[in-house]
Amino acid sequence: MTRRGRSSFIPLKREEHMKIDVIGVPIDFGAGRRGVDMGPSAIRYAHLQKELEKLGYEVEDKGNLDVPITEMCTVSEPNLKYIDCIVPMARRAAGAVATSVQAGRFPIVLGGDHSISLGSVRGAARQMKIGVIWVDAHADFNTHETTPSGNIHGMPLAALCGLGDPRLVQLWDETTPVIDPNRVAIIGARDLDPGEKKSLRDAGVMVMSMEQIDRLGMYQCVTKAIERVSREVDGIYLSFDMDALDPQHAPGVGTPVPGGLSYREAHLISELVAETGKLVGMDLVEVNPILDVQNQTALLGVEFALSALGRRTWVE
Repeated sequence: MTRRGRSSFIPLKREEHMKIDVIGVPIDFGAGRRGVDMGPSAIRYAHLQKELEKLGYEVEDKGNLDVPITEMCTVSEPNLKYIDCIVPMARRAAGAVATSVQAGRFPIVLGGDHSISLGSVRGAARQMKIGVIWVDAHADFNTHETTPSGNIHGMPLAALCGLGDPRLVQLWDETTPVIDPNRVAIIGARDLDPGEKKSLRDAGVMVMSMEQIDRLGMYQCVTKAIERVSREVDGIYLSFDMDALDPQHAPGVGTPVPGGLSYREAHLISELVAETGKLVGMDLVEVNPILDVQNQTALLGVEFALSALGRRTWVE
């Protein structure tokens, strides 16, 4: 019997293929290193739209949100750097994602640093009850009281869970956390600050660190994470920071940490999330083309987005 490799699309559990909105948020002032503001261009250059269309999706690129450049902003609060520019950006991102989800479309939000998730995740949560899978070398669970750097890209998940400065937590006038910490799972963490560790434990966030992945295996860790975040929710939001991967695979990130996810482990996360049929939106963040090698990191990011949206390869 002749065996051959074959790639195929596994549609998500919907009546019809989703229509996808691509939303760029070209900012780097939430981070401590310049360059991720060019991430949306790098990901587009890696043929995101064309590859999604090959899967049968209808894709509309909404362009980039209007954000100021870093030189137009000032640091007035060392523990909340550039907050006066980040809050308006997050509001615009939240509005764009909310509009997309409300229209029954699937937003893919391209960063930019991870502070964009202050808005993107919030926008989805304003339309439905969601669980969140946060793929990242870091927990992004600092506040202005625990941060060692003052960089807001280390705070978005805490703020979404109701912790931190009221301007980040509320954004507009919300009085309750945007997401339930008990429906959040972080996968791939390996660089946590002391204050974050305590906050994560107190909040009840699931953390699948690289140590746990090594001990239990990626399949079991992701399965546990999906079980946690998918209880009594309308959908799952995937926020994928490319520094979750080991730097040998993804060199083009601003905060690389050794000992990260392998190429196949990162694909498996996306593939298992796709199988749930509950994915409603996705961030792809922290691609820094200045530090990259032949756009390698952006190309990988596109691959993981395709896996999250149903692309598979098998042998029959």
